[in-house]
Amino acid sequence: MNRSAGRTMLVASATEASTGRKSRRKSPPAALTVDVMVNSALWQAEPKAKGIVRRSVIEAAAAVSTTAGELAIVLTDDSTIRQLNREWRNKDEATNVLSFPMPAAATGETMLLGDIVIAYETTAREAQAEGKPLRNHLAHLAVHGFLHLVGYDHETDREADAMESLEAVILSRLGVPNPYRLRAGES
Repeated sequence: MNRSAGRTMLVASATEASTGRKSRRKSPPAALTVDVMVNSALWQAEPKAKGIVRRSVIEAAAAVSTTAGELAIVLTDDSTIRQLNREWRNKDEATNVLSFPMPAAATGETMLLGDIVIAYETTAREAQAEGKPLRNHLAHLAVHGFLHLVGYDHETDREADAMESLEAVILSRLGVPNPYRLRAGES
């Protein structure tokens, strides 16, 4: 808890105790909540996966000034993501990451941002093919998925350039090399 939030709670408690009424001060802003679920034993090969995706999403949220909301990340396998891809995108193939943004609506005080699903086999295969650590590729996919949740896309070259540039900045803050530079064969 930050000091400001602590002071607000103390002031509210003191006001209620001395007057019998609750303080009318605003409550502290909601925080970003990132729930990470693992539904495939394959992720045991990357025991720090939950922490990697959580840190990556928190860094991405800070970069785009998303300080509050709730999202879920599901670490799964190719079979599950293929089924989701078929059902929601009419593509009968596995993919590395899918994002499911929630329509702009808040539930009580919490803004639901959506869900991110990442498949182990495709992620591991891509990391190996690109000669980079799985943890770096996982961080990239988490950032990429989060940016989709908050409205970024790559349907046009201009959108792709903007999204890739932002991803590179966020990843650099996490100590992850620019994945687009590596793909282009630059040093």
